Amino acid sequence: MRLLVLFCISALALAQAGCTHQPPGLGQALSGDHRSDESRARDVYRHPAETLAFFGVRDDMSVVEIWPGPRGWYTEILAPLLRENGKLYAAQFPPDSDIPFYTRSLEKYRNKLASRPDVYDRVEITYLYPPEHTAIAPPGSADAVLTFRNVHNWAKAGNADAVFRAMYKALKPGGILGVVEHRARPGLSLEEQISNGYMTEKYVIDSATAAGFAFEASSDINANPRDSTDHPAGVWSLPPTLRNGQDKIDYYLEIGESDRMTLKFIKPANGT
Repeated sequence: MRLLVLFCISALALAQAGCTHQPPGLGQALSGDHRSDESRARDVYRHPAETLAFFGVRDDMSVVEIWPGPRGWYTEILAPLLRENGKLYAAQFPPDSDIPFYTRSLEKYRNKLASRPDVYDRVEITYLYPPEHTAIAPPGSADAVLTFRNVHNWAKAGNADAVFRAMYKALKPGGILGVVEHRARPGLSLEEQISNGYMTEKYVIDSATAAGFAFEASSDINANPRDSTDHPAGVWSLPPTLRNGQDKIDYYLEIGESDRMTLKFIKPANGT
């Protein structure tokens, strides 16, 4: 009965998101023993089945995941999903970076891949940090490029335009760009967006279309109406970071993870 209820909830969520089919193999990827209880606990906030279905990801696609974190939360799902019939590129931080956080994150990510070769042995690491590193996949080879909660970092570094161009270059004509990002209130200044980590949908859409993408659709799959987006430490006040420590921790846990936009773009069929 519990499995039936979960299936019905998932089917309802997919229908509400404008999706009718999960990618084949996704259920097995989500339930695999390579995923920790901590990873599974994030599913309720990040809605991976609905999100990947909305982006149109299939198990036979060539996919680029942009800047996966050291724990590779989405890699845990994409790697087994694509292992047999598709291809996963992980566009990571470059090893020659002078930013310690980036090099530590890359090392931890590599260790994660090495810990389960039966799951991650076919993941290919590439590097992204403009202007030196922009070859995230062979030009025009990817069916989809996916980025989860990264746009604010590019805005802060001042290289968002170059990143969107790199993603455009990697995609086939007709390829998909899927973006999930912390969502700011409309009209927030760019300075405020960079400071608190919440970006406006306008900023993301303008950045993507300036690189040549066509805006296709948006979804509230990852919306969180409990999030006011106004916190002392910005988005990092909320889980999983909880930057404020024990100060009002129950309050932030009750809110959950941030309110997020989920946007789908297409590289035009005549795009080069």
